[in-house]
Amino acid sequence: MKKIAMINFGGLGDEILFLPAIKSVKKAFPNSEITLVTEPRSKAIKDLTTLVDNIIECDIKSAKKHLEVLRLIVRLRRRNFDMIISSGGSPLISVILALTGIKEKYGYDTGFLSRILLTKTIKLNKKQYAGNMYHDLVSGLCDLQAELPQIETEPETYHTNPNQKTDEFVVPDSDKKIVLIHPGSSKLSKEKNIIKSYGKWPELIKKLQDSDKYTIWIAGGPDDKEVIDEITAKIDTKNIVNFYGKTKNIKHLVKLMKKADLCICIDSAPLHIAVGLQKNLIGIFGPTDEKKLMPQHELFTPVSNYTGCRPCLWDKRQESCDKLNCLKISIDKLFNIIENKLT
Repeated sequence: MKKIAMINFGGLGDEILFLPAIKSVKKAFPNSEITLVTEPRSKAIKDLTTLVDNIIECDIKSAKKHLEVLRLIVRLRRRNFDMIISSGGSPLISVILALTGIKEKYGYDTGFLSRILLTKTIKLNKKQYAGNMYHDLVSGLCDLQAELPQIETEPETYHTNPNQKTDEFVVPDSDKKIVLIHPGSSKLSKEKNIIKSYGKWPELIKKLQDSDKYTIWIAGGPDDKEVIDEITAKIDTKNIVNFYGKTKNIKHLVKLMKKADLCICIDSAPLHIAVGLQKNLIGIFGPTDEKKLMPQHELFTPVSNYTGCRPCLWDKRQESCDKLNCLKISIDKLFNIIENKLT
């Protein structure tokens, strides 16, 4: 049995995009034990896959990030891993991997030092779907094509012991097509002035209500209270179910998405969850590049206002601009796409 560590820092969406790489490693080494190193904010990935056996948290965005990295190196050395695979385009990654003492080390080619310290380096190609970019890391280990990310939760268990708590979150039925809207993005994105939010949710919901063909579900996490309050203050309750505050964890959101006929998300972790569930999906993209964040598939439809300056975020700029013309998508355009996808 091989003990394999895989490192991927980032948000929950990044961990979902990393799943195809983990899956190929598991296929290449079916008896392996896989430990994923990630940030604390992304530890919920363990609830979305059966591929990961263990999670190690490393808060590299904390004020004590250097101490966190030292602790990580010590933990990795103590566990006697046979192999380590890490994403990340920083030259320091190869130094960290070398300090772990793990024999087989795989990472991106970040220069001369990485070629000396790592067993194998892989060219970092950012001009492709991020799931494929991560999968390139394991191309030297297995001759497998990258698959779509796949969400696989543990089967639900039903307890016979009356004193043992069960998950009481029940997804309601509807006699109409269910459109699930997840309007929010992460708190960290807002703090960094990375704006990806769509500003016309109330108008879109009213148009869906007027058609009287759909049940609209609104979902959001702890960071989304403000945006959901703004939406619900401007709409009536006709054909609306607001699940904010009712979904207590990521598994509850998965349950909702599984039941929905269509999911509408901005560029955020819920979009990647919908991709992982292979759901009928509309992704609203502003400054980010849909070609890198949503795989080409008939189920998935990216929508944006195709201004001449987009996409710009990360490749050209580190923050959103003030105009955000790329997010000024017409209600009629979105509604027509919804109609076409649900007929």
